[in-house]
Amino acid sequence: MTIAKSELILGGQKSGKSRRAELLARQWLDQRLGHRAVLIATAQPWDDEMRQRIARHQADRAERVPGMATVEEPLALAEAIQKHSQPDTLVVVDCLTLWLTNRLMPADSEKNRSLTPVNSAVEAPLLIAISQAPGPVVLVGNEIGLGVIPMGREVRAFVDALGKLNQDVAATCQRVTLMAAGLPLTLKDAA
Repeated sequence: MTIAKSELILGGQKSGKSRRAELLARQWLDQRLGHRAVLIATAQPWDDEMRQRIARHQADRAERVPGMATVEEPLALAEAIQKHSQPDTLVVVDCLTLWLTNRLMPADSEKNRSLTPVNSAVEAPLLIAISQAPGPVVLVGNEIGLGVIPMGREVRAFVDALGKLNQDVAATCQRVTLMAAGLPLTLKDAA
């Protein structure tokens, strides 16, 4: 598998998205002495279950890709990509869905606050950072629009916002891969 300048990896929960991104990072590191890999983690440890999940992901990642550094950035994703992308550095973003959740539904917001709208002013810097990154960028995100239409207004708005984000990032990336049952299906390959 060749590494594209930019790749979006979509799929459902436990579909193998993160594992594919880690495989690409491992391949990048093994290609040449001096290559680096950086994971930009967007998750925030707001409760015990999430703290345990993050710790498990960190331990698994350290075992599978020991040479990959981790940077935690839940909100300033475009800036983090710009800061860490270098010609010799592969950047993995895991994941766009949590980044969007952090942007739209801050955990420290009022209980019944409606979704903060995401507009092109929020999304454009991310798309520019991806397209202008000097090194390869691999982005992981959830595809959640395959099920039934959600009952709640806020959930429908989130599904719509994530669908738009996925479409816009897919249009920006050279390669788009859909993961199902641990198997990759290439949807776009302009690499």
